[in-house]
Amino acid sequence: MAYFAKIENDLVTQVISVSNYVCGEPTLRFPDTCAAGRAYIANILKIEGVWKQTSYNSSFRGCYAGIGYSWNGTDFVAPVVEPE
Repeated sequence: MAYFAKIENDLVTQVISVSNYVCGEPTLRFPDTCAAGRAYIANILKIEGVWKQTSYNSSFRGCYAGIGYSWNGTDFVAPVVEPE
């Protein structure tokens, strides 16, 4: 599976999975898989917004994005958790 994070105001608001087949794997590799996945999300799923591919294995874009993570224009950044 490939994973895509929806970015709104530099924050991740949603994460969805898309089939590797839809993203062109194994023929395509990142960043080409990102473009294919975004096209699928926009044209087939009809979900608007800014979507960035995130790596479950953290092999690109910093870390795997979760809801509430931030986007710095290059990488996803985990929120800072303050100790109690």
